Formats: sequence, structure tokens, C-alpha cells
Amino acid sequence: MRLAAIDIGTNSVHMIVVRVRPDFSFEVIDREKEMVRLGAGGLDGKRLTREAMQGALQALSKFERLARSHQVDEILAAATSATREAGNGGDFLKTIETQTGIRPRIITGTDEARLIHRAAVYGIDTPTPAVVIDIGGGSVEVTLGAGDQVRFARSFKIGVIRLSERFVTTDPLSRRDERRLVEHIGSLVDRYLARVVSTGFDRVIGTSGTILSVGTVAAALDSGAVPDEVRNLRVSAKAIHKLRRIVCERPLEERLSLPGLDPRRADLVVAGTVLLDTLLRTLGTDEITLCDLALREGLVLDFIQRNRRHIRQVDEIPDIRRRSVFELGERCGWEAEHAQQVARLALALFDGLRSVHGLGDREREWLEYAALLHDVGTHISFEGHHRHSYYLIRNGDLRGFEPTEIAVIALAARYHRRAEPAKKHEGYQDLPGPLRRTVRVLGALLRLSESLDRSRHGMVRTLQVSLRGDRAVVQLQTRGDAELEVWAAQRQREPLEHALDRPVAIEARVVDEPDDERPAARGARGPAKAAARRAVTAR
Repeated sequence: MRLAAIDIGTNSVHMIVVRVRPDFSFEVIDREKEMVRLGAGGLDGKRLTREAMQGALQALSKFERLARSHQVDEILAAATSATREAGNGGDFLKTIETQTGIRPRIITGTDEARLIHRAAVYGIDTPTPAVVIDIGGGSVEVTLGAGDQVRFARSFKIGVIRLSERFVTTDPLSRRDERRLVEHIGSLVDRYLARVVSTGFDRVIGTSGTILSVGTVAAALDSGAVPDEVRNLRVSAKAIHKLRRIVCERPLEERLSLPGLDPRRADLVVAGTVLLDTLLRTLGTDEITLCDLALREGLVLDFIQRNRRHIRQVDEIPDIRRRSVFELGERCGWEAEHAQQVARLALALFDGLRSVHGLGDREREWLEYAALLHDVGTHISFEGHHRHSYYLIRNGDLRGFEPTEIAVIALAARYHRRAEPAKKHEGYQDLPGPLRRTVRVLGALLRLSESLDRSRHGMVRTLQVSLRGDRAVVQLQTRGDAELEVWAAQRQREPLEHALDRPVAIEARVVDEPDDERPAARGARGPAKAAARRAVTAR
């Protein structure tokens, strides 16, 4: 399975594309990032600006195309504080869906903190209690937990864009502004961090672009060289404090020359460094471990945890069309063995009659999917279930299909019993002439195939078709007495005769089969089998 996870943040929009491994871990196969400053001028209940939204939409459109190029199965997207707080945040989300097809969800600060914590401890395996800090543009998340079990999780409105717009009013930063900044941070976090300290922890992990940037520059100044790799890099609290003094004393043009600093962060690095240093000093820690996993990886891990069964199915059925058919069948509580037996027989009929009906591989695929789903309507009611099947297929969110394909599949399933196609029927009347004929042929093939598993015991082992003069002869090899199947097929052959404009004959021959070759689920014998036969006959 492949997933794309998008973090629509206050400062940047990030996306990763991952491949889920069989052990439910994942590997990143692509990543993209755009610094759009979505929250600039739009925090604390203000509206997102037109320029910021347009930049984010352009980035998301590019991300969506990149994700689709990787043939991802799902796009996960979460919007954080900028969208969460904005007066027009809801309208922005609707615009994203309309223009890109991506459906983001707004997550709470607490949910954001928990997802980030899960990602951080996945990236840095630490079974002992750890504090995780994530500094974004609009908020800061601080958690405490052992492994992925989170004990404390809080989000604070002290992100670097928010703090910079409010407190960084001088360049270089004045002592007065620095003091006001520290006091504001303390007023919000001190009591919470005191609880964290009193509970106890063994290490501090830092995630997000701001912390990675500050940590990289601090490590470069401390060692004299920009580190080649920041993942799991330990940076001393003293090095962070030293960097704080430097960035607060230097104007923007001098900060641009700091080793390892992304120039796009030169204006935000002041608030970011003061904030991180203040948090570390309050926690009383000696160092912080850098982690390059954050919210987007948390979204992936959360999806994996909640969808293990679905992921297994993706691995088993990589084709999205086939998989969505199986998923609809499972949602409707289908009888999988019966559905697959009917599909197998329908395809054998289709192949044996190719020279007569003249349909191709595309129509063959439609027939298989109609056969797999022909009985899903019993999920609503047995009476009229062919019409219920039609409705469920039309509205079952089958992915990868064009609307016309879904219409043909649904109609073929609808005609597996009762009436033959008529122009007055819903859906059928809207199809062009060639597709109407396709529906008549597929529906008739499916009707005959369904009758050949009338007992639902898989009695028909193989099916072959031979053309004898103007007749089509369906030859069956059965596992035993298939009298019920032959009787049902004789009753249901007429629609196929009409569709093919020729007689259809049914012939059956019993083939002895050792007991150990009979499918266990179809091996009912004696009273159980008799009861099953009575139940089917009553139908």
C-alpha cells in the first residue's frame, strides 16, 4: 500500500509519500515541502489572506499530482492552527477539495500533539519516558509519554510566526522585546512544564522545521562544521543558549551568514531560538535529540494502526478497481465463496461464447465484477435484492471506475434474476445502444452462471462451451449430483438465448473427486447438506 500524508501547517505545507511494509512499518519514497506562510497575518481569529491561500493551493495542487504519479491508495491531509483559528478556515478547506480533490481535516491541538509524539518515538525508539517538543508557525506541542503511550499532551499558541509578529519588532531584537517574549512564553507553559518535570522523563526529542533548523545551526557553531545528518543528532542545551545570544544580537543581514541556516528562516530564527531555549531551560534538560519525523508521519502511523485489515487487502489485491469491488462486497456481508464461484462460471461462459457475442476484455472485466457483487442487495433485503444490488453498486464508492462502467456493472447485476432489460428501467434507458446490448449479454451470462451454483455448494467443477450447428452447448463437469443446478439452469437459459439469438443446451457429467480435494467450506454432507438443500429450495 502507498500513502501520501500532507501537513497543512501555519508556516509550511509538507508531504511525504510512503510505502507500507508487511510488518506495518513504512518507508518514505518521496517528499515535498513548500514554505507558504499560510498563517502570516491570519492568526488569532483573523482571516487567512488571499495571497497565503493561493500559495497553499498551488503547493497542494502540485502535491496532489505528485501523489497520483506514485499511484497512492490514500491521501491523508490535516490542517493545523492557521486553518483551525481562521474565520475563513472552513471555506479554505472547501476550496482545497474543489480545486485539488484533497480532503483535509482540521485536527485539534491535542490530537496534533499526540500524532507528533507517535511519530517522534517511532523515529527515535525510546521505551523510557520522553518529552517531545514540536514548534510550528502557529503553535507548540509538548507531550510526555513512554513509547507511543502518551501521558500528557498540550498545544500552546506560541508558534514562531505568532511570536514574531507580536514580539519581534526590532532588528536586532531589543532586550525589552526579548524579555517580553520570554515572559509571555512562561505565562503559558510554566505550570504545565512543572507537572512534566515532577513526573519525570529521560530525554527530550525535538521535531519540526524550526527545531531542526535551530539545532543544525547550533551544532554547526558548536563543532565548527554543518552536520551531514540531523536525524537523531543530539544537541546540547548550552549550544542552543549560545545560539540564542547570537541571533538576538545580530541583524537580519548578519543572521543570513550563519552556517546551516535556511535563508527563508532567517526572520523567524530569533523567536524560534528564544522559544526553544526557554522551553529547554524550564525543563532543566542538558540536551535535545533532533527528529525529522513529525505530524505527517504521525498521520501515516495512525492510519496504519486503524486500517491493518485494509492494508493486508491492498497487499493481496493491488489493483484498486478489484479491491474496491471486494471491499463493497465485504461491507455488504457478501457470501464470498458463492460470489467467486458465480464469477468463475460467468467468465468461463463468456470465454466460450466470444465468437458469438463479440465482446472484449473490458466487458469481460465488467462481467466478473457484476458477478462478484450480484447478491450484495441481500444486505438490505432478500426480496427484490437484484434491485438493491443495483442501487448499492451505483452508490458504493467503487474507485477507479468511470460512471458508465459502474452503470453497466450495476445493471448486469440487476438482471441476474427476474425481468429482462427494458427501456423503462432506471439506468438502462440512459445507455447508448451498444452498451444496452452489452448489458443484455452480461446480464444473461450472469443469470445462467448464478443458477449453476443454485445449491451454493460449488457442485460445478468445470464449464466448457461448444458450438454445434446453431446451438451453444454448455457442458458441465460436476462434483456429484448436480440435479438442482441443471434444473435451475434450464429455467434461466432463455435470456441468454435471446441475447445470443440461438438455442442454449445444458449437459452435465459427474466427475469423481477424492474427498481431500473438496473445499472444506463446501463439504457439507448428510443432514447438514440436506438442510442446506431444503433452505435453498425454499428460496
